[in-house]
Amino acid sequence: MTVEKPWLAQYPENVPKTINPDQYESLIELYEECFNRFRMHPMTICMGVTHTYDDVDKASLAVAAWLQAQGLPKGSVVALMMPNVPQYLPIMIGILRAGYVCTPINPLYTGRELRHQLNDSGAQVIFVVDNFAQALEQVIEETNIKRIVLSKMGDMMGLKGILVNTIIRQVKRLVPKYNLNDPKYNVTKFPEVLKKGRNLPLQAPKATLQQKAILQYTGGTTGLSKGAVLTQRNVVAAAMQSEAWYRPVTSDINEVYINMVMALPLYHIFAFMLSLLGMRSGYTFILVPNPRDMPGFIKTLSKQPFHIFPAVNTLFKGLLDQPNFKDLDFSSLRITQAGGMAATEQTAARWLEVTGCPMVEGWGMTEGVAAGTANVITDRKFNGTIGIPVPSVDIIVVDENGERVAMHEAGEMCIKGPNVMSGYFNRDNTNDFTSDGYFRTGDIVSMDEKGYFTLLDRKKDMILVSGFNVFPNEIEAVMLDHEGIVDCAVIGIPDEKQGEAVKIYIVPADNNVTKEDIKEFALDNLTGYKCPRHIEFVSELPKSNVGKVLRQKLREQHISDNPQTL
Repeated sequence: MTVEKPWLAQYPENVPKTINPDQYESLIELYEECFNRFRMHPMTICMGVTHTYDDVDKASLAVAAWLQAQGLPKGSVVALMMPNVPQYLPIMIGILRAGYVCTPINPLYTGRELRHQLNDSGAQVIFVVDNFAQALEQVIEETNIKRIVLSKMGDMMGLKGILVNTIIRQVKRLVPKYNLNDPKYNVTKFPEVLKKGRNLPLQAPKATLQQKAILQYTGGTTGLSKGAVLTQRNVVAAAMQSEAWYRPVTSDINEVYINMVMALPLYHIFAFMLSLLGMRSGYTFILVPNPRDMPGFIKTLSKQPFHIFPAVNTLFKGLLDQPNFKDLDFSSLRITQAGGMAATEQTAARWLEVTGCPMVEGWGMTEGVAAGTANVITDRKFNGTIGIPVPSVDIIVVDENGERVAMHEAGEMCIKGPNVMSGYFNRDNTNDFTSDGYFRTGDIVSMDEKGYFTLLDRKKDMILVSGFNVFPNEIEAVMLDHEGIVDCAVIGIPDEKQGEAVKIYIVPADNNVTKEDIKEFALDNLTGYKCPRHIEFVSELPKSNVGKVLRQKLREQHISDNPQTL
């Protein structure tokens, strides 16, 4: 007889099997509890400037009061388009405290992507850093935005902020020219919002767990992105699940303050969930506005101890490739959390060798506030799985007909839990859930006897070669062992004989790498039908803001280069 939830037997002693988000009346109550408990703790450090929980509490109240004074109807959507700067969390929390819904926007969006999210969400107000004002200016006339709050990177950094703003604008020239001075745009400067808001009354809204909190747009790698409606209950549940999972390690850290590296962008669901997990435990967030500046990132890490380091595989690899990264002090590092994309065995092994801290992989998605599965946090060995379901999460694996598959068999992962959304905004959600209420993730997985899940690939990325299922992730992981390959990505392309054929895009280490080398290596390490039949060398791969390879872009590129294959 098979055990219904074999993963529960793998839980460490002090991790509960379930969590209860209903102990809070609302997400606002959770935030206020954090502010009251940790008032004088440092909450964020950015470019050497520290803000306490009390500072963030007061700034978010000012934002909330100012927003309410704009006369927006209750439940209105407010957009937030910024990198990791000190004003990000006060604005986001302020939007929720005012009784509104926040829709976070990737600041690197093009005008087309920005217009779609603003129009689909119905946002009426946007908070934006001036580095990205030009993109907003391009589309503002075609949206419902009634008011713009314009911020500069250094707006909450005091005297240091003046220097930061000058360097960004005058020296690095990172602020493209824009013109939003026309009174019809109703522009307010962020410092003015704080100044006015501090003297305005705040009507605390009657918040409940059932209310919408975040309208988080997902992907957009295929067609237009969709808004996942995340309720206050979804968000509270994910924070509690993650905090419970970290407990076996965090309960043993005897530092005054636990520092978490926040290099993942806060507008991404993974980082947002981590901010809540951290706030519940009084962490200090080391904010990194631009993690792509690797030398600057390493300099930031050298300034204080860091205990928890969440990131994606490409970011870990990028740091390891920097010669002076190994010189940092890793003695305080207790948790290295990999998520957002598959971590590779090569990167995990190098990370352990350099830092002494094992990389723990997990899986989550926007639709579940980034909580889903995770490896046991005290595990020292990288096992290549995405772990087991976290407290109160249930997962089933089904075939094309919706029937459950046997252990070790591949199928679509379907998830249920208090953190999982009820549906997408303005969409028919009928086909997104199974008949018994599990959300269809679109990820192909298999489960072993202990309840550990292995992520094989995205359903839409799976390649069908002569009737055999081929998973790009597997081929990429094998091919990265070739010393001449810096990075690679695999897609399926139409093939008359096999239905589909495997094509690999390779970023070579140097000019000495040949297609023959690649083919030989593949034949030595992969079953015949999995071997790439088409090889293309490229200087770089298209990636998302968190470093995920955008296979859809590669498919589009292949079609535009080979229109006859359609």
